[in-house]
Amino acid sequence: MIKLVIFDLDGTLLYTLEDLADSCNYLLRKHQLPEHPLDSFRYFVGNGIKKLVERALPEEKRSEAFVESFFQEMIAYYDLHKEDKTRPYPQIVETLEALQQRGIMLGVASNKVNQAMAPLMAHYFPSIRFTSVLGQREGIPIKPDPQIVFDIMETAGVSPEETLYVGDTGVDMDTAHGASVKAVGVLWGFRDRKELEEHQAEFIISQPEELLGFVETK
Repeated sequence: MIKLVIFDLDGTLLYTLEDLADSCNYLLRKHQLPEHPLDSFRYFVGNGIKKLVERALPEEKRSEAFVESFFQEMIAYYDLHKEDKTRPYPQIVETLEALQQRGIMLGVASNKVNQAMAPLMAHYFPSIRFTSVLGQREGIPIKPDPQIVFDIMETAGVSPEETLYVGDTGVDMDTAHGASVKAVGVLWGFRDRKELEEHQAEFIISQPEELLGFVETK
């Protein structure tokens, strides 16, 4: 029986792509570097903002010092603009509420910096009582390392057999497999079915409400 559902954030619960792209492109313009179309950012995201920065910068600008400097600028600018265009995906809030009403514990595991997580959850999901919300933390490896899932399961007091992990990228599926939990891929996010299948998603869903029947039967 499923007792805990852990969600990825960007591309799974929240549509964040435009705010991330706008923030990065603003700083690229500031540094007189080439910008990228919105669709390119679908493949830049997934491994944290620092990796997004590395992917967005021209190869000759990817020195450790410049990446770190740009990353710090990105964090500061994005923090001011992370709610400009970001929004929950359709039916996400209703699905979370329905899971909560069924007694399912809810967690969030993201590669977004940890300090951004609580404000986003409070702003977009005020009716949801998440058991644990974790982002990128100092000294803890980011996804696809499964440590973040282990930490959420420990807080919830559940086993891998009682846990679902829901995400939109291959990184998410790898994270789930690393933690020995069931991997559910979603098609409304940043990547496509092919990537989810290549990373061995056990189940793929196209609408959030499909999770309701899923947790009752798995």
